[in-house]
Amino acid sequence: MRKLTDHIVTGDSANHQVSIAVLDGPGQGGACHEYRVAWADLTGAPREVDIHFQNGPIKEYGVNGLTHEALLAIVIDRLRSFQAGPYACEANDVALVNIQTALISLQLRTRERIARGVEGTHQK
Repeated sequence: MRKLTDHIVTGDSANHQVSIAVLDGPGQGGACHEYRVAWADLTGAPREVDIHFQNGPIKEYGVNGLTHEALLAIVIDRLRSFQAGPYACEANDVALVNIQTALISLQLRTRERIARGVEGTHQK
């Protein structure tokens, strides 16, 4: 099991208490598909969420997990909400723009794959 630490900022009040573990090895496309995010709530009780990403081409395996686009949409929604509320700030705005750009890039890739007739397959 591999641990991720990219989310941690030294001295922060939250992310150093959140552990992220990669539960599987790379698949056919080179990426892992299973992650566990764990933390303790205010009472000290352990909490965890498993995140399962799509594993394999949809035409062969069906929809069996979360896509990058779906995860980015959640983060975009949260940042938009913060920007509409009392915690709006420049850092959130920059993050929002960049995450929206990432989502647009992935959607463009999907549109191009659809146009080439290879969406949902391992074909390039």
